[in-house]
Amino acid sequence: MNMQEVSRLILGLRELGLSGDEINDFLLYIESGDENYKPKEMIKREQDCQDKCNNT
Repeated sequence: MNMQEVSRLILGLRELGLSGDEINDFLLYIESGDENYKPKEMIKREQDCQDKCNNT
């Protein structure tokens, strides 16, 4: 990804309402895969999906 694409990504995330810390954590998660930086909403959705899969 070049710097122009990164800039557009960050601006898009800001438009979605993410804070600077949330953006930094998201980018760290993308680069490192470290679950500690995974967005909380993404974790919640995965848990909801697993709950639905276990109930069927």
